[in-house]
Amino acid sequence: MPAVSTGDFEHRTVLLDATLDQLAVRPGGRYLDGTLGGGGHAAAILARSAPDGRLVGIDRDPHAIAAACARLAAFGSRFVPLRGRFGDMEGLASGLGPFDGLVLDLGVSSPQLDQARRGFSFRLDGPVDMRMDVDQPRTAADLLDSLDEPALVDILRRYGEEPRARRIARAILAGRPWTSTRALADCIALASGYRNSRTHPATRSFQAIRIATNDELGELERGLDGAERLLAPSGRLAVISFHSLEDRLVKHRFRALAGVGAPKDAYGQPLQPAQWALVTRKGIAGRLADPDNPRARSARLRVIERLDPG
Repeated sequence: MPAVSTGDFEHRTVLLDATLDQLAVRPGGRYLDGTLGGGGHAAAILARSAPDGRLVGIDRDPHAIAAACARLAAFGSRFVPLRGRFGDMEGLASGLGPFDGLVLDLGVSSPQLDQARRGFSFRLDGPVDMRMDVDQPRTAADLLDSLDEPALVDILRRYGEEPRARRIARAILAGRPWTSTRALADCIALASGYRNSRTHPATRSFQAIRIATNDELGELERGLDGAERLLAPSGRLAVISFHSLEDRLVKHRFRALAGVGAPKDAYGQPLQPAQWALVTRKGIAGRLADPDNPRARSARLRVIERLDPG
């Protein structure tokens, strides 16, 4: 693994103040950050939960773990780092909970995008990699090499919501094997036929390929399952999403947990008492709550609380 510096993961944390406020972080609480990154949310939670609050931080990226450990060293044993996928949080954090708050900051981080060798971006030329876990065997290039046309079209439509998926898929398959993100982006742009679009024509396709490479939506489903079981009564789960696929999944899960739309009796009361409550009914838009942070423009924060039956 290449040498790691804390500078590799220096970036401005999205929706930091809103997340801390909605999690209701308090001294002495137990918290879990399932997407540790460079430790921005973790550092703020540890500071606000002083003097004896604890935080478990999980990340599948060893570069992120190393950078966060360096940044959070001053918190000593109050910070517990764990390498792994947040979808496996229930097993990874066994015996360390239950938790008063849990945060998931989804998607790819700015430092990952800014490192050409990671292959997430076409702005800087690099290998077609896109792995969040650099020890994961299959890269994005390996994925593209293995797909037939129907499978690639499905990925581009499902994960990128790309209306011109078929013509793009054919061009990608014809150009295999892929070793350059910029060459792949140029191929997609030419095949798409888009002109004068607000975003690069390859943006949706790169998102789709990245999501498929890392099984991001499956990971989110498993992470939400684990979070439900790890939260203490009155504990809160905060999720920051960056595109509509993630946000819809979180929104529907939270509404189902809170019993929104559940059957009611003749008096309009739920047939079964709710065990969860929506803290942010419509979510908090990053462009409003964090307007000076460019990465927050597409972000949305949703928070739910496990009700205390007592």
